[in-house]
Amino acid sequence: MNKREYHGAKRFVLTSIAMAVMAVANQAAAQEAMARVEVTGSSIKRMASEEALPVTTIKAEEFTQRGMTTLADVMMALPQSASLAPSNAGSGTNINLRGLGVNRTLVLLNGRRLANEAIADGYANLDTIPFSALSRVEILRDGASSIYGSDAIGGVVNFITKREFEGTQITGQVVRPERSGGGDERRATLTFGKGSLGKDGWAAYATIDFHDRSRLASKDRIEYSSDALLASIGRAPTLGSGGNAMPANFTTATNKTAQNPYAGSCAAPYSKIGAKNTCILDSNEYGTALHENQQIGFYASAIKQISEDHTFRIEYARGQSHILAARNPTNAVAVNGVNAILPSSSKWYPGNSGGVPAVAGLKGEPLTVTWSVADLGIAVQKDKQVNQRLAFVDEGKWGNWDYRAGMVIGLSDRENYYDRGFVTGQGLLDGLKNGVLNPFGLQDSAGREYLKTISVDGQKNRDSRSTYKGIDLTVSRSLMELEGGAMALAIGGDLHRDTTRDDKLAIQNSVTYLNSTSSHGDGARNVAAIYAELDIPVTKKLTFNVAARDDYFSDFGNTFNPKASFRYEPSKQIMFRGSANTGFRAPTLFDAYGYRLPGATGKSSGRWDDPVLCPGGTPGVANTGKPLPGYVQSEVCNVQLPKQVGSNPNLKPEESRGFTLGTVIEPMKNLTVSFDYWNIRMKDMLANLPEQVYFLDPAKYASLFVRNPDGTLAYFVNTTMNLGGQKAAGIDVSASYQFPRSSYGDFRMQLDGTYLTQFDNQLFPGEEWVSNIGRFGNASNGTTSSFPIITYRWKHTLRFNWSKGDWSASATQNYNSQYEDQNLVAKEYWRDINSYKPWNLTVGYKGFRNVNITAGITNVFDTAPPVTNHSGYSFGYLSSAASPIGRSFNLKASYTF
Repeated sequence: MNKREYHGAKRFVLTSIAMAVMAVANQAAAQEAMARVEVTGSSIKRMASEEALPVTTIKAEEFTQRGMTTLADVMMALPQSASLAPSNAGSGTNINLRGLGVNRTLVLLNGRRLANEAIADGYANLDTIPFSALSRVEILRDGASSIYGSDAIGGVVNFITKREFEGTQITGQVVRPERSGGGDERRATLTFGKGSLGKDGWAAYATIDFHDRSRLASKDRIEYSSDALLASIGRAPTLGSGGNAMPANFTTATNKTAQNPYAGSCAAPYSKIGAKNTCILDSNEYGTALHENQQIGFYASAIKQISEDHTFRIEYARGQSHILAARNPTNAVAVNGVNAILPSSSKWYPGNSGGVPAVAGLKGEPLTVTWSVADLGIAVQKDKQVNQRLAFVDEGKWGNWDYRAGMVIGLSDRENYYDRGFVTGQGLLDGLKNGVLNPFGLQDSAGREYLKTISVDGQKNRDSRSTYKGIDLTVSRSLMELEGGAMALAIGGDLHRDTTRDDKLAIQNSVTYLNSTSSHGDGARNVAAIYAELDIPVTKKLTFNVAARDDYFSDFGNTFNPKASFRYEPSKQIMFRGSANTGFRAPTLFDAYGYRLPGATGKSSGRWDDPVLCPGGTPGVANTGKPLPGYVQSEVCNVQLPKQVGSNPNLKPEESRGFTLGTVIEPMKNLTVSFDYWNIRMKDMLANLPEQVYFLDPAKYASLFVRNPDGTLAYFVNTTMNLGGQKAAGIDVSASYQFPRSSYGDFRMQLDGTYLTQFDNQLFPGEEWVSNIGRFGNASNGTTSSFPIITYRWKHTLRFNWSKGDWSASATQNYNSQYEDQNLVAKEYWRDINSYKPWNLTVGYKGFRNVNITAGITNVFDTAPPVTNHSGYSFGYLSSAASPIGRSFNLKASYTF
């Protein structure tokens, strides 16, 4: 029997079992003593208190109480999440449960999928989910491949909207940092609805939500990235030399050592003095701590009670977000192998009539300049995303069966624009050649007018779309009575189609500064699945649940994934639970069918020494090598090197196995404590190699360095690959205590934390396993970000709540344990990253009629973000895991009428 026949047989057996159980069910009487609901992690309706699987629930009202203003705040605070702060990610906010990668966390809206973010097409951008429509968020901290899809390896995050709303509510919120600069936030929400399903038999409501945040420049928080701080951790910026700056550095055909006509003075604030009498760009002048962004969400829902046991609902969601990503000014770079040349005929040639100081030794030879066009200011790209979803949901009873059917149509569009500060590369070279542009200073009126003629500001440079269209049907019912209650069965199936299209437009060929060229990628797949779930309450104390799912991918064949769990409650004071499952993840449509270009498609995030052209240094430690004769140090040493990313046609799916084992205890009245051990094993993991791997052992990965005929580096290959594997394990800890009621009010304490016991990565099969716990190991985020995955040994959220009458207050601590730094610097600078433990405080009052007011302080003690010497971070702090804003104040008011 071949593999396809084997999997087909599995599917046939699964279907046969389900049909046989259905036949038995027709002879059984279903008795339901209490109302039941569907909970995340199961297709069977049950009492919500029956927690057989570890689920974390965050109610919408808790967002404000805990100082959260966006879903990014929610995801960053989750102890089970290794999500990155979205400030520098054009893809928006995504969630990474267990640190396994955003492509392995399944995001649902009301139990069904959305169309994925349009470029990578492997995850949902949470910024497009309407914030004001949410009732709660449920996080299933356990693989659910047998219920929701084979790719739910790390867990499931289910965003659940309000079912109905009567009246009108207006909400306004402002967030103001204590220190000057940007980073302030505004939110305005309008929600209106009419009807009640229970009273009127119908209900409809809609909500509109607007949120924006202003740009926070690096110079507004200079203390986090000052030259003094960087020098103290072994990353002094002045160690660099040459490179693009204003005034420009230059070399000649006979002298490859970078020089500058303004050596020793440069031109503040655009540049500062670098090594060997050169100028270097002042990153703090142009750097961005938090990018400007804006989100507009709309959600509408209408539900009709057709009969006592039958409802029909329509919902439409539209989320729009955009990020204005600021970067260094446009640089003059080589076009088709021709460098940026300043001829001696230009009046801006050193010593000529333009006033640029003469340089000793120059004899009129052409100058190759490395120039940053300061006149254009920061270069800003606008990344706009729009996600729309239309869903039809029909629920009811058919005989003794509960059924739930749905159809979803989802569209995700992403467009990129040159917002401001961009010009054509050839235009810059021509302007240097004809003498109109001055690379050594700000432009005169003729130069400024010329820059306008070669501007591409406002033009679209990329257009991408992904779609999701699916139908599903699940039926469930009670079967024969057992000692513990009625055995329940659910069976179902779904069919969906995913598509992706990604076009880098032709204009990219002209804007050479970004080192990107036009391309096209598209792909599609159909996925069909059947699944079954059986709940077996053996006794009042012991329940088993078994489930299985068979998925068929039109491009990768069948996969069969079972799951089993149990719940044992020997007494009211203690309960045991556990589960085991398998998972399967096909390459994303982008990884398999995205753009493929023969050359470099970007630059490395970190700075490195070219292992061939700048040899002799400490492996992985930039600026320790020496350039070979004839090569410019600023071009081959301590530099961002060209790399190739994109799709890989040779990928195969990855597979996983996981299990959980936990207990929930109530050692005393009002105190509940839970411990859940989780363990996940993956093989053939789909990811990109972390950059440092190439440069710590360049001989081993020499085949991934592609060189031009003259020996210069064309690029290193950093496309998605099938790596070896990953082993992750840890313990989730939760505790909740309700203090006895007193005249001072009601007090409650809650703790949610995760302790990692293992997080090992294997780069290729047969190689050693490397731990990533509390250190920068070999874990990679894949294509979503150049930042590494952060795997804290311990991470927790601690909350203290108080309420009395119309008043309430909440104090929340988000804690990340210390971390071993990357330490690819001189040994005397090796260090640990300090723990990060900011506190948030909010106070609420609802004593005014129809008005709720909440005031708060975020980061009460003004805790600074942790300092890091990791080469992937442009500035000196851990920007992917901590906020640079500092202490800020927020005020929120809602009026309902």
